[in-house]
Amino acid sequence: MNRAFFSKSAELSAFELSPGEIHFLWWFIQGSIMNPSTRERLRKAWGMCERHAWGWMIVEAAFRSGFMHGPAVLYQDVVGLAVEAFEMQGPAQLGRLRRRLRAKGPCLMCEEGYGSESKGFVKPNIVVQGRDLSEFRSFALRTLPYWRNDICGKCSGSGSAVRCREHLVEDESARFGEDLSNHRALISDIHRRLTRYARSFQFEFRGTNTLEDTAALISAVGWCSGWTLFLSIIDAL
Repeated sequence: MNRAFFSKSAELSAFELSPGEIHFLWWFIQGSIMNPSTRERLRKAWGMCERHAWGWMIVEAAFRSGFMHGPAVLYQDVVGLAVEAFEMQGPAQLGRLRRRLRAKGPCLMCEEGYGSESKGFVKPNIVVQGRDLSEFRSFALRTLPYWRNDICGKCSGSGSAVRCREHLVEDESARFGEDLSNHRALISDIHRRLTRYARSFQFEFRGTNTLEDTAALISAVGWCSGWTLFLSIIDAL
């Protein structure tokens, strides 16, 4: 891979989750994600903040050997909200879209006080495994051809007109006027591919997903929470 592709995004130091964050995410991936109140909080916040969204992906990949069922199902649901938001019509579309795309609640991990200095009652071997980026790196590089065109130009500094959710909210009225067709097409494509990926975990659809479908998970997390940290993580590797 050409590392220059990520060079403009290497602003952050190598990413490392704290023991407290790993402790939380370890229990989260065991089943807490299926709690209805937790799912609703994730919907309102468009997943998690950038740090914890990618942290979750790293931990999920590390402990599930890249078997990303939980995130696929959650983000299929969350990105579906964006598809609905982009389907709105009428002269007040931009204002309504901006309101719909804003987070209605905080990142659940941040709200509960988890950060880079958090402590946790977690075995050292769990911390080591939770910080292991190799499975996530493999997942990202294996699918790279199918998510690289979905990267936000603001996050990467590339000049691309693609925008993640937060930058689209900031830029939509000033830069894009009323032409949202490219953004609508992007989010519809991500949702369509992610739906196929999530469905492939069902017994009757096993083996039906493609790398293009699998890559939609990275595109979805990047669109919802931002790409800067992800690009820095990949560059650090």
